[in-house]
This record gives sequence, C-alpha cells and structure tokens, in this order.
Amino acid sequence: MQIDLNSDVGESFGAWTLGDDEAVIDLVSSANVACGFHAGDPSTIRRTCAAAARAGVRVGAHVGYRDLAGFGRRFLDVAPAELTDDVVYQVGALQALARAAGTEVAYVKPHGALYNAIVGHVEQARAVVRAVVAVDDSLPLVALPGSAVAAQARAAGLRVVTEAFADRAYLPDGTLVPRTRPGAVLHDPVAVAARVVGMVVEHSVTAVDGTPVAVDVESVCVHGDTPGAVAIATAVRAALADAGVRVAGFV
Repeated sequence: MQIDLNSDVGESFGAWTLGDDEAVIDLVSSANVACGFHAGDPSTIRRTCAAAARAGVRVGAHVGYRDLAGFGRRFLDVAPAELTDDVVYQVGALQALARAAGTEVAYVKPHGALYNAIVGHVEQARAVVRAVVAVDDSLPLVALPGSAVAAQARAAGLRVVTEAFADRAYLPDGTLVPRTRPGAVLHDPVAVAARVVGMVVEHSVTAVDGTPVAVDVESVCVHGDTPGAVAIATAVRAALADAGVRVAGFV
C-alpha cells in the first residue's frame, strides 16, 4: 500500500518568510508551489523548485486567486474568462521557473478559497479546468472527492487525483470546516498522524459531529504553513511506516 503526501510550499514573499520549506519537502512526495498570486515571488519559487528537485519530489502548480493581501483565502467573484487566464498565467510562470531549477510541473492543485469555491461553484470550476486543458491536458488536477471541479475535469478528459487533508477538520458531507470556525485546523502531531492512518488504511475520517466520512484518495495534504508543520509531517511519515504504508508520488 502506498500514498502520496503533498504540502503547500514556496509561500514566502520578499522579506516575509513562511514555513520551513526544505524540511517539509524532505518529508513529502509532492510539493504544491505557490505561483505568485496568493503567495510566492520569482526567487522563492525558483529556490523552492530547486529544493524539490534535489529531494526527488515532484512539483505542482498551486494556483489561486489574485489575492496577496488575503493569502488567497478570500472568495473573489472573478469572471470565468479572467480566472482561466489567471490560472494559465500561474501555471506558465511556474513551468518556466521549475525548468530553470532543473525540474518540471507535474500537476495542478488550486489553493485556499479557490479550492473551496470550486467544490460547488460550477462556473469557476469550469474556468480552472479550461485553463489546465489549455496549458497541458496531460497535467493531473488535485481535487476534493465529489467536488464540481473533479466532475468537470473528468468530463474534459483530465486525470483527477483525489485528496484528503491531514490537519483539517471535516464536516459530515466530506467538505472542510471553514477556517473561520474554531477547531478547523488540527495541531496535535500524534492525533493528526492517527487520522491519516485511518484515512489511508481504513478509508475513513471522523467528522466534527462524530460521524464517519468515507475517504478514498490518492494523496494526503499536510499544510506547510500550519504551525508545527514539520513535526506533524514527521509524525505522519512515522505512523504510515508503522502501518506498512509507503509514501510515494501518485502514478
């Protein structure tokens, strides 16, 4: 049994540093690199891609709304055509910087509010899918199971990689608890590691109301910007190893 572990990295900007990217990259198999719209700048992006290349970790385009001030965590009512162009721009920028760093973009994963919006916002979901198809229709799209964007992507012929979240609380319908609510982000490495093993081995996670939620995914996200991210990722890797699960990139 194996599972992909992904993490959001490359989110520093100028003099502002966020997360311990190199330490996190050493613990995962896929690195979602910010593309400059919600976070990241060209030097940070190239440096992060180089770190991923050294570690043998694949690079994904972590595309988001044009919202540096809000870290991409605010919904923006962007016109679909504009959103498509914004995503094309971000993937293209990362492709160039990744190539300069000795690697390549292997998949696309939306960030933050955009990721959550396209769970149900069909027009924005279509816009994101159109962008990926326009750039490279061989790029997989990482998405929440049962989301509108997953359905749109499959209809367009894209490979969909479904994912779960190690350090986020779940609602009974399988969506994430909004970050504005208490308890939305989990911080205990031991508890998070146990949840991940349950997701991967038992295909289940407990929602905030105590009900089980079925989980059938190829990748699990450990957020790189969560306080204690390195400790959480380390505990997750150890727990997976103890359960006989190998961490490797999705195929």
